[in-house]
Amino acid sequence: MKAYKKDHLESYTAGVFVTLELLNHHLEDCTRVILHSKGMKNQGVQKILAICEASHIPYEINDRQTEKLSHKENCYAIGVFRKYPCQLMPGKNHVVLVNPGDMGNLGTIMRTMVGFGMEDLAIIRPGVDAYDPKVIRASMGSIFHLRFAYFDDFETYLQQYPRKVYCLMLKGATNLAKTRFEKPYALVFGNESSGLPDEFLQYGQSVLIHHTDKIDSLNLSMALGITLYEATRETMGRDDDA
Repeated sequence: MKAYKKDHLESYTAGVFVTLELLNHHLEDCTRVILHSKGMKNQGVQKILAICEASHIPYEINDRQTEKLSHKENCYAIGVFRKYPCQLMPGKNHVVLVNPGDMGNLGTIMRTMVGFGMEDLAIIRPGVDAYDPKVIRASMGSIFHLRFAYFDDFETYLQQYPRKVYCLMLKGATNLAKTRFEKPYALVFGNESSGLPDEFLQYGQSVLIHHTDKIDSLNLSMALGITLYEATRETMGRDDDA
């Protein structure tokens, strides 16, 4: 198997935990597993073997291939899978990323979303390839808990999924802490370097995360985490007065 390219029909996980997430949540899409001989006594690898044998998923021990694909000597498992199509759930709340450009950030965002019970992610092109193994690794397998879809522009997304829109912007008119989220909603975030352009002020409600003037802005994944904390306070059972 060759190193990943965007136009490939398959992608792969790199690592025992991430491979188990693939097998536990997208078993039907896994085509084969590659293992490293050094990890055969690893408990996670034993679980992978048990699943493969029970589900008739081909596996092989190939140290060179494992090291080549993972770029790490201590990677014991590679899970190869077909890229699968997703559709967002209309009645669920969504996170919308406009032109995300950093693979690590995207993976972290996916993991944060799962942590706060958000399972639907819209990505406005151009944007990072969610199936890139670097994204999958950064997500720690959280990608397999999500539904995600790409759209050519925000208008196309909104036509397909009409809902309340909350745009996180430095020019936001409403303090995040005072925002009341009406479901179903979309939390919209811009690119890591430039944020959302001013044109997004016309959509729904613009929201600002207050911070000191000693920084110009928050990291995208940090801003998303803070926003999800506030937006899901009720559903996650948090009480500020507790």
